[in-house]
Amino acid sequence: MTFTTRPTLQGTFGMVSSTHWLASQSAMGILERGGNAFDAAVTAGFVLHVVEPHLNGPGGEVPAIVATAQDPTPKVLCGQGPAPAGATIAHFRSLGMDLIPGAGPLAAAVPGAVDAWLLLLRDHGTLSLAEVLEPAIGYAGAGHPLIGRAGDTVAAVRSLFEEHWPTSAQLWLRNGRPPAAGEMVTNPAYARTLRRLVEAGQAAGADREAQIEAARRAWGTGFVAEAVDRFSRQPYQDSSGRPHAGLVTGADLAAYSATWEEPVTLDWQGYSVAKTGFWGQGPLLLQTLAVLDALDDTGAYDTASATGIHAQVEALKLAFADREAWYGDDADVPAKALLSREYARERAALIGARASTELRPGRPDGIEPRLAAHVHPGAGRRADPGDPTTGEPTVQSDGVTRGDTCHVDVVDRWGNMISATPSGGWLQSSPTIGELGFPLGSRLQMFWLQEGLASSLAPGRRPRTTLSPTMVHRDGEPVLACGTPGGDQQDQWQVPFLLRHLVGGQPLQEAIDAPAWHTLSLPGSFYPREMEPGVLVVEDRFDEDTRAALRAYGHEVRLSDAWSLGRLCAVTRDPGTGVLAAGANPRGMQGYACGR
Repeated sequence: MTFTTRPTLQGTFGMVSSTHWLASQSAMGILERGGNAFDAAVTAGFVLHVVEPHLNGPGGEVPAIVATAQDPTPKVLCGQGPAPAGATIAHFRSLGMDLIPGAGPLAAAVPGAVDAWLLLLRDHGTLSLAEVLEPAIGYAGAGHPLIGRAGDTVAAVRSLFEEHWPTSAQLWLRNGRPPAAGEMVTNPAYARTLRRLVEAGQAAGADREAQIEAARRAWGTGFVAEAVDRFSRQPYQDSSGRPHAGLVTGADLAAYSATWEEPVTLDWQGYSVAKTGFWGQGPLLLQTLAVLDALDDTGAYDTASATGIHAQVEALKLAFADREAWYGDDADVPAKALLSREYARERAALIGARASTELRPGRPDGIEPRLAAHVHPGAGRRADPGDPTTGEPTVQSDGVTRGDTCHVDVVDRWGNMISATPSGGWLQSSPTIGELGFPLGSRLQMFWLQEGLASSLAPGRRPRTTLSPTMVHRDGEPVLACGTPGGDQQDQWQVPFLLRHLVGGQPLQEAIDAPAWHTLSLPGSFYPREMEPGVLVVEDRFDEDTRAALRAYGHEVRLSDAWSLGRLCAVTRDPGTGVLAAGANPRGMQGYACGR
């Protein structure tokens, strides 16, 4: 019997796995009250806004993949807001910028998370808005013990809050200091915001859907949009080192609505793996799996040997290069070619016995790739390690954890399943809107300020997000929902997990606990968009023989702490028996699964 940090949970009633125990248990409470997986996921999403404020917030975004008991075909819920109407390349260039700042009002996309959660509740939930928001209102109003990393994040940005972002200082520096680990904290303004949404719904009458629509209007055209509009017009310091006003307006919120979309899928090893569209990075996981298949070498699927890890790393590098050249909210993405078997074989032929340090995008359909000038050799810049506001708060290259995004998976006894990755709008991304109790996000930094690219900035375009939930089907039935925080690392940590569980047959928790790695040999999605060619970060639980073999392949191996990389969550369902299972990552010591 293999030791695991916690058991793989099994049962038949319902399973939840998320990146914070309070969100997991709140969602489980909804299942116990008769709600379904979607009611539970919405509850978890709003609780995560409160208890992981350094990792996500109402001003951020959420993509999700769902399968219902009535229609198991996977559907994508897109809660990724677009660039506002005033976000043009010309505007940023007029400010003397060649990159969009990594923090501050200028970096904000239209917030999409709340509208998406409410759309999910309207279309697939069963409970009322008041019922699903009750836990989040309670934690925001009455308080919750803050996790240590959230307090550490506040401490890291203390001087910024004190000198430039007074509304954030008012919320997070009570008594003139950052909150300590375990200290009870409240967010009265956000509690009031949620109560007002509930009251707006109740004023619309007794019909559940009418109440949810009224709350969506209160968000998109009512008091929330009005407050965002007023606040965005005020200049605040951003990561450019200068103060600038934001671009998100009330009209932008009014024009936005979350959407239902078709996923991108790959038939692989007897499964169908579903990801979001090419406006997100998710399809690179599919490309990676296709390339590994095209190698026609079972050793490429070995997640414990240097031979297998080398193949997986090199396949991921090729997929990331294609992400850089081809992915974006662009009608011209050659989606079919990128996922074709012929293209996978062509790309697999590039993998040799030496680690590549080059950025090698392909030519799907014979088209020349388009790369930003910034990613060409020598064009990048190094991050300022003293600026904790820039980039997604994720695992640093040395393994030190500053934070992550969030994730939640739920499956219920009827067979409903969801995988969701909420992020953005973290407390250090932008000044707090005092009357609402939350800041806007910073996802615009994923655009390029260069014309003619798949991810060039344009009003109404969605930034090429790193958020990457996953759902797996077998014989038309959903069998697995999984995901992890981690920015550019999200799909890197999911690839070996899927290989361990789906190909190697490891139980969920064993597959989650196994030593992790990721490459930095790719252009970063976050300001300042750096790349470290050839660098492979590995947890030091890999033995020295494996590390030496990886160096012999040409990887620049950088050691990370033993339990530092990834925060995977996962739930499964066996359609034949109805048995449900769940696992959660021990890394970070806050993710948890629950169920029965």
